[in-house]
Amino acid sequence: MRIFITGATGYVGSAVVQELIDAGHKVVGLTRSDNGAEKLKEAGVDVHRGDLDDFDSLRSGAANADGVIHLAFKHDFSDFANSLMTDLRVIKTIGEALEGSGKPFVTTAHYNGTASDNEMMSLAKRGVRTSVVSLAPSVHGEGDKGFIPRLINISREKGVSAYIDDGSNRWPAVHRLDAAHLYCLALEKAPAGARLDGVADEGVPFRDIVSVIGEHLNLPVISISRDKADEHFDFLSSIAALDIPRSSVQTQKLLGWHHVHSNLISDLKHGHYFNS
Repeated sequence: MRIFITGATGYVGSAVVQELIDAGHKVVGLTRSDNGAEKLKEAGVDVHRGDLDDFDSLRSGAANADGVIHLAFKHDFSDFANSLMTDLRVIKTIGEALEGSGKPFVTTAHYNGTASDNEMMSLAKRGVRTSVVSLAPSVHGEGDKGFIPRLINISREKGVSAYIDDGSNRWPAVHRLDAAHLYCLALEKAPAGARLDGVADEGVPFRDIVSVIGEHLNLPVISISRDKADEHFDFLSSIAALDIPRSSVQTQKLLGWHHVHSNLISDLKHGHYFNS
Protein backbone atom coordinates (compact mmCIF):
# COMPACT_ATOMS: atom_id res chain seq x y z
CA MET A 1 0.00 0.00 0.00
CA ARG A 2 0.98 3.64 -0.49
CA ILE A 3 0.91 5.17 3.00
CA PHE A 4 0.82 8.90 3.76
CA ILE A 5 2.33 9.66 7.16
CA THR A 6 2.64 12.87 9.18
CA GLY A 7 5.43 13.11 11.76
CA ALA A 8 7.55 10.78 9.66
CA THR A 9 10.89 12.16 10.90
CA GLY A 10 9.91 12.12 14.59
CA TYR A 11 11.00 9.80 17.39
CA VAL A 12 8.12 7.36 16.90
CA GLY A 13 7.42 8.31 13.29
CA SER A 14 10.87 7.38 11.99
CA ALA A 15 10.48 3.92 13.54
CA VAL A 16 7.00 3.56 12.01
CA VAL A 17 8.42 4.50 8.60
CA GLN A 18 11.02 1.73 8.79
CA GLU A 19 8.41 -0.75 9.99
CA LEU A 20 6.16 0.11 7.04
CA ILE A 21 9.00 -0.18 4.52
CA ASP A 22 10.08 -3.53 5.98
CA ALA A 23 6.47 -4.71 5.61
CA GLY A 24 6.57 -3.86 1.90
CA HIS A 25 4.63 -0.59 1.90
CA LYS A 26 5.45 2.55 -0.07
CA VAL A 27 5.72 5.52 2.29
CA VAL A 28 5.07 9.21 1.59
CA GLY A 29 6.10 11.58 4.38
CA LEU A 30 4.84 15.09 5.12
CA THR A 31 7.56 17.67 5.76
CA ARG A 32 7.84 21.45 5.77
CA SER A 33 11.65 21.75 5.69
CA ASP A 34 14.57 20.92 3.42
CA ASN A 35 16.24 19.12 6.33
CA GLY A 36 13.16 16.97 6.83
CA ALA A 37 13.02 16.24 3.12
CA GLU A 38 16.63 15.04 3.15
CA LYS A 39 15.96 12.74 6.11
CA LEU A 40 12.94 11.26 4.36
CA LYS A 41 14.86 10.67 1.14
CA GLU A 42 17.67 8.97 3.06
CA ALA A 43 15.09 6.66 4.65
CA GLY A 44 13.63 5.76 1.25
CA VAL A 45 10.49 7.85 1.71
CA ASP A 46 8.79 10.01 -0.93
CA VAL A 47 8.53 13.67 0.11
CA HIS A 48 5.21 15.52 0.34
CA ARG A 49 5.64 19.20 1.17
CA GLY A 50 3.36 20.84 3.71
CA ASP A 51 2.60 21.13 7.41
CA LEU A 52 -0.28 20.72 9.85
CA ASP A 53 -1.75 24.10 8.90
CA ASP A 54 -1.63 23.43 5.15
CA PHE A 55 -5.01 21.77 4.65
CA ASP A 56 -4.72 21.54 0.86
CA SER A 57 -1.47 19.61 1.24
CA LEU A 58 -2.97 17.31 3.88
CA ARG A 59 -6.03 16.70 1.74
CA SER A 60 -4.04 15.83 -1.39
CA GLY A 61 -1.59 13.64 0.53
CA ALA A 62 -4.44 11.61 1.98
CA ALA A 63 -6.45 11.44 -1.24
CA ASN A 64 -3.52 9.99 -3.18
CA ALA A 65 -2.74 7.33 -0.56
CA ASP A 66 -4.11 3.89 0.26
CA GLY A 67 -3.94 4.68 3.96
CA VAL A 68 -2.85 7.36 6.43
CA ILE A 69 -0.98 7.37 9.74
CA HIS A 70 -1.13 10.72 11.52
CA LEU A 71 1.64 11.09 14.13
CA ALA A 72 2.60 14.77 14.01
CA PHE A 73 1.48 16.93 16.93
CA LYS A 74 2.32 20.46 18.04
CA HIS A 75 3.77 19.89 21.51
CA ASP A 76 3.20 23.45 22.70
CA PHE A 77 2.51 23.05 26.40
CA SER A 78 2.13 26.81 26.77
CA ASP A 79 -0.98 26.63 24.59
CA PHE A 80 -2.01 23.00 24.65
CA ALA A 81 -5.63 23.79 23.84
CA ASN A 82 -4.53 25.20 20.48
CA SER A 83 -2.38 22.11 19.87
CA LEU A 84 -5.47 19.93 20.41
CA MET A 85 -7.54 22.16 18.13
CA THR A 86 -4.92 21.86 15.38
CA ASP A 87 -4.96 18.09 15.76
CA LEU A 88 -8.76 18.04 15.41
CA ARG A 89 -8.62 20.18 12.25
CA VAL A 90 -6.00 17.87 10.74
CA ILE A 91 -8.12 14.79 11.47
CA LYS A 92 -11.22 16.42 9.95
CA THR A 93 -9.30 17.46 6.84
CA ILE A 94 -7.76 14.02 6.27
CA GLY A 95 -11.08 12.39 7.14
CA GLU A 96 -12.89 14.39 4.46
CA ALA A 97 -10.43 13.11 1.86
CA LEU A 98 -10.92 9.49 2.97
CA GLU A 99 -14.66 9.48 3.67
CA GLY A 100 -16.46 6.56 2.03
CA SER A 101 -13.24 4.96 0.79
CA GLY A 102 -12.85 2.21 3.40
CA LYS A 103 -9.17 3.16 3.65
CA PRO A 104 -7.30 2.87 6.98
CA PHE A 105 -6.60 5.98 9.03
CA VAL A 106 -4.54 5.62 12.23
CA THR A 107 -3.98 8.37 14.81
CA THR A 108 -2.60 8.77 18.34
CA ALA A 109 -4.68 9.64 21.40
CA HIS A 110 -3.55 12.74 23.30
CA TYR A 111 -4.29 13.96 26.82
CA ASN A 112 -7.67 15.77 26.77
CA GLY A 113 -7.96 14.96 23.08
CA THR A 114 -11.52 13.67 23.36
CA ALA A 115 -12.76 15.76 20.42
CA SER A 116 -10.19 14.20 18.08
CA ASP A 117 -10.95 10.69 19.32
CA ASN A 118 -14.68 11.28 18.86
CA GLU A 119 -14.09 12.54 15.32
CA MET A 120 -12.20 9.32 14.54
CA MET A 121 -15.15 7.28 15.83
CA SER A 122 -17.50 9.37 13.72
CA LEU A 123 -15.36 8.77 10.63
CA ALA A 124 -15.60 5.04 11.30
CA LYS A 125 -19.33 5.35 10.64
CA ARG A 126 -18.68 7.29 7.44
CA GLY A 127 -16.65 4.73 5.57
CA VAL A 128 -13.14 5.19 6.98
CA ARG A 129 -11.36 2.31 8.73
CA THR A 130 -10.16 4.40 11.67
CA SER A 131 -8.15 3.31 14.70
CA VAL A 132 -6.73 5.29 17.62
CA VAL A 133 -3.53 4.19 19.37
CA SER A 134 -3.16 5.20 23.02
CA LEU A 135 0.55 5.02 23.77
CA ALA A 136 2.03 4.50 27.22
CA PRO A 137 3.32 7.71 28.87
CA SER A 138 6.86 6.39 28.51
CA VAL A 139 7.79 5.37 24.97
CA HIS A 140 11.38 4.41 25.64
CA GLY A 141 14.41 3.63 23.50
CA GLU A 142 17.38 5.39 21.92
CA GLY A 143 16.56 9.00 21.05
CA ASP A 144 13.88 9.36 23.75
CA LYS A 145 13.26 13.00 24.72
CA GLY A 146 10.23 12.35 26.92
CA PHE A 147 9.62 11.85 30.62
CA ILE A 148 12.58 9.58 31.41
CA PRO A 149 15.30 11.99 30.17
CA ARG A 150 13.57 14.78 32.10
CA LEU A 151 13.63 12.70 35.28
CA ILE A 152 17.32 12.05 34.73
CA ASN A 153 18.01 15.77 34.29
CA ILE A 154 16.05 16.59 37.44
CA SER A 155 18.11 14.05 39.40
CA ARG A 156 21.33 15.57 38.10
CA GLU A 157 20.20 19.08 39.01
CA LYS A 158 18.92 18.17 42.49
CA GLY A 159 21.70 15.75 43.41
CA VAL A 160 19.24 13.04 44.42
CA SER A 161 16.95 10.62 42.60
CA ALA A 162 13.57 10.89 44.28
CA TYR A 163 10.18 9.23 44.39
CA ILE A 164 7.05 10.41 46.17
CA ASP A 165 5.93 8.73 49.42
CA ASP A 166 6.62 4.99 49.02
CA GLY A 167 7.08 5.19 45.24
CA SER A 168 4.70 2.31 44.57
CA ASN A 169 2.71 4.26 41.95
CA ARG A 170 3.07 2.65 38.52
CA TRP A 171 3.82 3.91 35.01
CA PRO A 172 3.02 1.87 31.89
CA ALA A 173 5.69 1.84 29.19
CA VAL A 174 6.40 0.57 25.68
CA HIS A 175 9.54 0.34 23.57
CA ARG A 176 9.59 2.66 20.56
CA LEU A 177 10.05 -0.26 18.13
CA ASP A 178 7.17 -2.24 19.62
CA ALA A 179 5.00 0.86 19.30
CA ALA A 180 6.01 1.18 15.65
CA HIS A 181 4.95 -2.40 14.98
CA LEU A 182 1.57 -1.69 16.57
CA TYR A 183 0.94 1.23 14.19
CA CYS A 184 1.74 -1.00 11.24
CA LEU A 185 -0.63 -3.72 12.45
CA ALA A 186 -3.33 -1.11 13.08
CA LEU A 187 -2.98 0.09 9.50
CA GLU A 188 -3.16 -3.43 8.08
CA LYS A 189 -5.65 -5.17 10.35
CA ALA A 190 -7.53 -3.00 12.85
CA PRO A 191 -11.32 -2.86 12.36
CA ALA A 192 -13.07 0.48 11.98
CA GLY A 193 -13.42 2.33 15.27
CA ALA A 194 -10.73 0.33 17.09
CA ARG A 195 -9.16 1.79 20.21
CA LEU A 196 -5.73 0.25 20.78
CA ASP A 197 -3.50 0.24 23.87
CA GLY A 198 0.19 0.69 23.10
CA VAL A 199 1.42 -0.77 26.39
CA ALA A 200 4.11 -3.38 27.06
CA ASP A 201 4.99 -2.83 30.74
CA GLU A 202 1.57 -2.63 32.37
CA GLY A 203 2.90 -0.72 35.35
CA VAL A 204 6.51 -0.10 36.44
CA PRO A 205 6.80 1.13 40.06
CA PHE A 206 8.12 4.69 40.00
CA ARG A 207 10.53 3.77 42.79
CA ASP A 208 12.15 1.16 40.51
CA ILE A 209 12.64 3.72 37.74
CA VAL A 210 14.36 6.30 39.93
CA SER A 211 16.43 3.60 41.65
CA VAL A 212 18.08 2.72 38.33
CA ILE A 213 18.59 6.42 37.62
CA GLY A 214 20.23 6.88 41.02
CA GLU A 215 22.47 3.87 40.46
CA HIS A 216 23.72 5.13 37.08
CA LEU A 217 24.27 8.68 38.32
CA ASN A 218 25.78 7.52 41.63
CA LEU A 219 23.19 9.53 43.54
CA PRO A 220 21.21 8.72 46.68
CA VAL A 221 17.67 7.45 46.09
CA ILE A 222 15.24 9.09 48.52
CA SER A 223 11.57 9.44 49.29
CA ILE A 224 10.04 12.91 49.39
CA SER A 225 6.65 13.87 50.71
CA ARG A 226 3.85 14.85 48.37
CA ASP A 227 3.98 18.47 49.56
CA LYS A 228 7.64 18.67 48.42
CA ALA A 229 6.91 17.19 44.96
CA ASP A 230 6.23 20.51 43.20
CA GLU A 231 9.52 21.95 44.39
CA HIS A 232 11.50 18.89 43.30
CA PHE A 233 9.80 17.83 40.06
CA ASP A 234 8.41 21.21 38.93
CA PHE A 235 5.76 20.66 36.20
CA LEU A 236 6.38 16.88 36.28
CA SER A 237 5.18 16.63 39.90
CA SER A 238 1.63 15.56 39.06
CA ILE A 239 2.88 13.00 36.55
CA ALA A 240 5.48 11.64 38.99
CA ALA A 241 2.68 10.89 41.46
CA LEU A 242 0.35 9.13 39.03
CA ASP A 243 -0.59 5.49 39.46
CA ILE A 244 -1.80 4.56 35.98
CA PRO A 245 -1.34 0.86 35.21
CA ARG A 246 -2.83 -0.19 31.87
CA SER A 247 -3.25 -3.43 29.98
CA SER A 248 -2.96 -4.19 26.27
CA VAL A 249 -4.47 -7.68 26.52
CA GLN A 250 -7.42 -6.79 24.28
CA THR A 251 -5.16 -5.14 21.70
CA GLN A 252 -2.91 -8.20 21.67
CA LYS A 253 -5.89 -10.48 21.08
CA LEU A 254 -7.33 -8.25 18.37
CA LEU A 255 -4.17 -7.74 16.31
CA GLY A 256 -1.77 -10.44 17.46
CA TRP A 257 0.60 -7.73 18.69
CA HIS A 258 3.23 -8.74 21.26
CA HIS A 259 6.15 -6.72 22.56
CA VAL A 260 9.54 -8.26 21.77
CA HIS A 261 11.96 -5.47 22.67
CA SER A 262 13.40 -4.63 26.08
CA ASN A 263 11.20 -3.40 28.90
CA LEU A 264 11.73 0.01 30.49
CA ILE A 265 13.96 -1.10 33.37
CA SER A 266 16.18 -3.20 31.09
CA ASP A 267 16.45 -0.29 28.67
CA LEU A 268 17.48 2.04 31.49
CA LYS A 269 20.06 -0.43 32.75
CA HIS A 270 21.53 -0.67 29.26
CA GLY A 271 22.91 2.82 29.86
CA HIS A 272 22.27 4.80 26.66
CA TYR A 273 19.99 7.22 28.56
CA PHE A 274 23.01 8.43 30.56
CA ASN A 275 25.47 9.08 27.74
CA SER A 276 24.57 12.77 27.32
